[in-house]
Amino acid sequence: MSPRAAWRLEGLGFGEVYDYVPGKADWSASGLPTEGTLASVPKIGDGARTDVPTCSPREKVEAVRERVREAGWDRCVVVNEDRVVLGLLREKELASDPQTKAEDAMRNGPATFRPDEPAAKIAQRMGRRGVSAALVTTPDGKLVGLLRRDEAERLAELAASERG
Repeated sequence: MSPRAAWRLEGLGFGEVYDYVPGKADWSASGLPTEGTLASVPKIGDGARTDVPTCSPREKVEAVRERVREAGWDRCVVVNEDRVVLGLLREKELASDPQTKAEDAMRNGPATFRPDEPAAKIAQRMGRRGVSAALVTTPDGKLVGLLRRDEAERLAELAASERG
């Protein structure tokens, strides 16, 4: 909300008004609640799994691989101490030399999407590209979770059924 809008709301008697400096687009892209006609459209943040394994860039592949498999996953997101996504370790990278550091084995700069993206749009894109999962991050690159294509498709079907 703009400073002008915050001032106007205060003038109308609203006691707790906050000026969200980054703006409306950032608010929505961060997966924060919205209102209006698009608020009910299923978004990818709704289906992102937050339990996706993460590791630091300096961890050895051997330790990461063991932890990932024990958790029942086939990939691990490499993040820094602030949970900013740096890379991705998929099955191929997890099968690499066990003594290699994650930062040396990872796929750099994986594609990421914001939580407010419509699930139907991303499901179509994932299908066209043959992608099984997508990383969901905040606008500043912090990991929200991982969206599996089947979940994106489920959310897209839900949206279609609600439209009738």
